Amino acid sequence: DNSGQKTSASYTIGSSDIFNSPYALNLSSFTKLIIRLQSLHPEAGRDRIVEALQQVRKNNKGMLCGLSISTIEERTSAIL
Repeated sequence: DNSGQKTSASYTIGSSDIFNSPYALNLSSFTKLIIRLQSLHPEAGRDRIVEALQQVRKNNKGMLCGLSISTIEERTSAIL
């Protein structure tokens, strides 16, 4: 079956995937968030941070809207 392919596809996450969602953060907020998380977690690469953000979104019913930037930052930091 091709369920394995779907799983691997979900891990090849680009920033465009986050922005294509109607529940996405806007670009400048997203960029600021990535920069702040990179300074808090220098050991985590950008890809790892984006994955953690995706996880936060998934845990929040698939959307980031309704969460403040600081809440998203805290939840992402907890994953990292």
